[in-house]
Amino acid sequence: MANLPSAPLAPPASACTHLLYLHGFRSSPRSFKAQRLQAYLRAHHPHVTWACPALPPSPAQAWALIERAVADWPGDTMAVVGSSLGGFYATRLAWARGCRAVLINPAVDPARDLARHIGEHPVWHDPTERIHFQPAHVDELRRLRVGALPHPERVLLIAATGDEVLDWREMVARYPGSVHRIVPGSDHGLSDFDDHLPALLRHLGLE
Repeated sequence: MANLPSAPLAPPASACTHLLYLHGFRSSPRSFKAQRLQAYLRAHHPHVTWACPALPPSPAQAWALIERAVADWPGDTMAVVGSSLGGFYATRLAWARGCRAVLINPAVDPARDLARHIGEHPVWHDPTERIHFQPAHVDELRRLRVGALPHPERVLLIAATGDEVLDWREMVARYPGSVHRIVPGSDHGLSDFDDHLPALLRHLGLE
């Protein structure tokens, strides 16, 4: 099925030289989207610096880790891809550094949404590994929220109408002025990720 009408595609960008991938809540660097993107870069753009850290459950610690990971990266040619909660962190990074970002079904208000998930949870890719999400982490998420982005046109939003976890309409409303790729159906994990990889790469100047 074709994509729903959305904002026009942005013109081709200068090539990204440094790319950060941020996974979602209960996910890990073993996310299939992260693995697929890393494999593509290795095959077609081996010069691109790649980072995909395992984010701790504490948002404050996760943000500190993100800042360290990109501290010496060039703001004009770095970019970030974030999925779900990773999209929330990617939004803050785009706000802080003015860099390009691709947001895949991003969490718009994770403090609200994750408040009901206090407790211990298995990691999706390894049920033997567990994380503990604490009440203090909700407060940390509130403190990390940012307002309008300084360069919304540098953001590509990929939002699936079939997302069973988050509301795609809330995502669209959160990112006015950005490039919107609205996907009919699909799901929160964007299991048809390969169909959208060309648009993602184009946004990063890595076609």
